[in-house]
Amino acid sequence: MQTVKSKWLAYTVLVGLLPIFSRFLVWVVTKEGSIEPFAPQDFIAFGLVLHISNINEIEHLVGADRAWKTAQNGISACLIAIHGVLLCLTLIGGEAVDRQAIMSCVAIIALASLGFSYALFTRISEIALTHSEDVP
Repeated sequence: MQTVKSKWLAYTVLVGLLPIFSRFLVWVVTKEGSIEPFAPQDFIAFGLVLHISNINEIEHLVGADRAWKTAQNGISACLIAIHGVLLCLTLIGGEAVDRQAIMSCVAIIALASLGFSYALFTRISEIALTHSEDVP
């Protein structure tokens, strides 16, 4: 059961956090004011990685209720669309968009996405364990 969540943590969460960690590391070693320590685009990329991973894992899941799989894919697809809109807002730039509001919004959505993905992979782990016990 822990194998699925361990792989999720290593391959999805840590890889998804690479842009955030990378920017922060660059911020640490550059002159003050030359780069921001955090950017909304990095949190958006993190959310996209999580939800694309959710869809991929659900599509290859054996032994789960079809309606549940459809619902989870639908939720992830909607959240991908929301991330896309937020990414478009960050690309507009200038004074048209309140950068601090976008940053707060994407940080909250990233945390919510992490919670959703964790809950999903907990359920996937349970389904995988149950399905592996049924196989002789």
